[in-house]
Amino acid sequence: MYAKALFDIVHTSGQQALKLVVALEGGADELFASPNTLAAIEDHLLNVATTLAHLPPVVMLRLPQVDWTGWGALLQALRQRDPQRRDIVWYAVCGLLPATLVLLDQLRAQEPDWFEIQY
Repeated sequence: MYAKALFDIVHTSGQQALKLVVALEGGADELFASPNTLAAIEDHLLNVATTLAHLPPVVMLRLPQVDWTGWGALLQALRQRDPQRRDIVWYAVCGLLPATLVLLDQLRAQEPDWFEIQY
């Protein structure tokens, strides 16, 4: 159940971030020129990165393809409000986040018991 709750947080926040990015027609320049959109996306990314940092080790071991170093760097950059975070934020929304969501969906299909709600 714990993995399901974490998966749901990652999936929901990740999808919200991706919806905001898809709406941008001007790519990175438009994102970083829009303080409100950037803040919303960074909030979603921070939520995802923080949640991923709390995944059970067994889940993390089953996802060796995830760029855990990238997520750690993003988490640090967002927490510290690093003024040089543009590249890592753009990497996260274009590559890191979509790839991680796909890998989590694949793991959910392989290990459905980890993601079931138990009452």
